[in-house]
Amino acid sequence: MADRPYTLLSCSVSIDGYLDGGTEKRLLLSNDADLDRVDAVRATCDAILVGAATVRKDNPRLLVRAPQRRDKRVACGLQPSPIKVTVTGCGQLDTCAKFFTAGDTEKLVYCASPAVVETRERLGSVATVVDGGEPVDMRRLSEDLYVRGVQRLMVEGGGMMHTQFLTADLADELQLVVAPFFVGDSGARRFVSDGRFPWHPERRAMLAEVRRIEDVVLLRYALSARFRLD
Repeated sequence: MADRPYTLLSCSVSIDGYLDGGTEKRLLLSNDADLDRVDAVRATCDAILVGAATVRKDNPRLLVRAPQRRDKRVACGLQPSPIKVTVTGCGQLDTCAKFFTAGDTEKLVYCASPAVVETRERLGSVATVVDGGEPVDMRRLSEDLYVRGVQRLMVEGGGMMHTQFLTADLADELQLVVAPFFVGDSGARRFVSDGRFPWHPERRAMLAEVRRIEDVVLLRYALSARFRLD
């Protein structure tokens, strides 16, 4: 099997496992202390990946926020923020999205094969569009990122991306933050969707760390033999 980056999944959910509240209003699941922790994790990574739905709905910047962390990366010969990566089936992404406009770091768009030509015409001036297969294959994507020098990949969502990396057994670590409230709306997005996961009642994931961060809790799960507790 070809090499791939060390891959950690980062996600915040409600007590009942939802990523949002099922409305257009963004649901704030984390707190300032945990957001700073996530920023510190970002600063240790070579690339950050989100799905196209997250780019459209949340419009994230995906940059390292703290100046001292950016400066430390630059001092090590790196860009201030990791490479940005997204995955799309149709290529219908707004070139004005913060994913493309915020920061000078490299942007990669992995696109399903049938839409590659059109997507390169639309996004080629703001990102590198890569043929990801039909549909986009996460193992192929991971191996391509490794060839591009990505040794540590952070997957920040959304639920479809988490599901695909987990069911393909491509995750080495899960950092799951639980917020102290319920959503209670079956129409809202869940942490993952249906699938055949490598971890089940007969093969339980290893809980490596539990950390209280003010009013949220961080659960770190070791999902492969490559896991390392930093």
